[in-house]
Amino acid sequence: MKARIYKPTRTAMQQGRRKTHDWVLDYEPELPRRHDPLMGWTSSGDTRQQVRLYFETREAAVAYADKHGIDYTVREPQERRIRLQAYADNFRWDRAR
Repeated sequence: MKARIYKPTRTAMQQGRRKTHDWVLDYEPELPRRHDPLMGWTSSGDTRQQVRLYFETREAAVAYADKHGIDYTVREPQERRIRLQAYADNFRWDRAR
């Protein structure tokens, strides 16, 4: 079993950071996905792909993986950069074009 521990990013469809505070443990797929020719769906026999565990902290997720003998990799989140802008900056005489 291989898993990844990460902090999810916000989706392109949302403005806020609602579901980005918890750490997530996802299992890596062990079996490849296959195409069902009759229905056109993509399926897999690996049910661990459906499991997603949420933790308050990174240490809690790592402790869970260690306790249950799960091999894991941790992806550190990128630091959020905030650029302060004002509407009046669009009309500055010295702004870069």
